[in-house]
Amino acid sequence: MNAADPELLARALRARRRLFWAQQARQWHWISAALCLVAMLLFAFTGITLNHAAQIGATPQISKREAQLPAALLATLKSRPAPPDDVLPAALRGWLASALDVHARRGEWSSDEIYVSLPRPGGDAWLAIELADGHVEYERTDRGWIAWLNDLHKGRNTGALWNAFIDLFAAACLLFCLSGLVLLQLQAQRRRMTWPMVGLGLLLPLLLVLFFLHQG
Repeated sequence: MNAADPELLARALRARRRLFWAQQARQWHWISAALCLVAMLLFAFTGITLNHAAQIGATPQISKREAQLPAALLATLKSRPAPPDDVLPAALRGWLASALDVHARRGEWSSDEIYVSLPRPGGDAWLAIELADGHVEYERTDRGWIAWLNDLHKGRNTGALWNAFIDLFAAACLLFCLSGLVLLQLQAQRRRMTWPMVGLGLLLPLLLVLFFLHQG
């Protein structure tokens, strides 16, 4: 009986360690699943739309507006040199926001024009100010909500905050997958098809890459 006690103790310790890691894996698995759920649906859907972008037709909607810069503001722009960092003056930014609902911070300055590029998800826009007479031309292109979602997927013209969110989302997905792998390891003894299914998940994309990716 005494000789068996160390073995029983070792088994108990292994069982406790197994239970601890199982609880930790389940905890992180559901937390990461909750954090990833909505974004994962978005990225899975846009993965399909991006893969079939040529089959999804869209007619860009183009809108144009024109305006006239106030004489006092135009005189101020003419009298000042182009800033080294291309930052638009605060007065000009305020006028663009109120007159055209355009929120811009920087523009490309030349001797006769200020050109402002306004790329955005799902579309594009630009604005040009003629320094000779103060004529303002604004054009906006909207390619639809599918293009908007696709650009969110790619992080195209989405800004630093959305790009940071993509990084955090990717980290949460890694946590979801790794915690799931731990759970698979812990339950593999009771489910004989665990590792064959994992192997299939590895083998199938590998075969596609090796033998079919080069074919158009």
